[in-house]
Amino acid sequence: MVDNRYATALVIGCVLSILATVYLSVAVGTQHWYQYTSPTVRGEANVSELRTLHDEFMDGEFDEKTYSDTVFRLNGTMGLWWRCVLVPAHTHWYKEPDAKMEMECVSFTLPQQFIPKYKEPGNHNSGEDMLRTYLWRCQFILPLVSLGMVVLAGLIGFCACLCQSLAPTLGIGVLHLLAGLCTLATVCCYLAGMDLLHRVSVLPDKVDGSLGWSLYLALISSPLHMMAAALLVWAARSHSQNYYRMTAYRVA
Repeated sequence: MVDNRYATALVIGCVLSILATVYLSVAVGTQHWYQYTSPTVRGEANVSELRTLHDEFMDGEFDEKTYSDTVFRLNGTMGLWWRCVLVPAHTHWYKEPDAKMEMECVSFTLPQQFIPKYKEPGNHNSGEDMLRTYLWRCQFILPLVSLGMVVLAGLIGFCACLCQSLAPTLGIGVLHLLAGLCTLATVCCYLAGMDLLHRVSVLPDKVDGSLGWSLYLALISSPLHMMAAALLVWAARSHSQNYYRMTAYRVA
């Protein structure tokens, strides 16, 4: 028999865990982690240059300098798996005063996630930037580890429900705590990596960068996982202590 307090803690912990997992999944799958706002393009020469950048961005070889410059200048967004630019829907680039804009995205393939970063983006002779390389890899791997831990915790919890046992709850809480820490580390790695990218890149004039809603979703999911972990650990420890007291009382 489970005390109502422990049952309530378990239910709230499960709800928080589901919310955190949904938030993190949406954050990982969307591109609005960091977004740029660039001024309106004027002049035929600038239009031709941006058209060339756009074509290389969509169809050219993968190159950090090419895609970052395009994202800077075309109101782009960057995520963990996606890079996107905002361009007119019609082929006549910036010829209409209020042209309808659409988002065009290209995904980072799995091999591209492990390509080294260089001290000067696009210059392979400048030497590998180990810090940026491993920050990028961590921001890709850690959220997958976090989601994997939550899935494992869910499987253990499902088996515990079938066995009508609270014994694995402590382990489930620890897994949620680790998942929350991995998510927080993902956000930190991403912010550090973007800051380093801005330091080694030349941002065009009047281009502003800001954090996107996908990053905030990931940031929110971290404390939710930690709160779920705290409730699960409390329920497990309190139920265990109460069980031992009742056992000792009966023996006495």
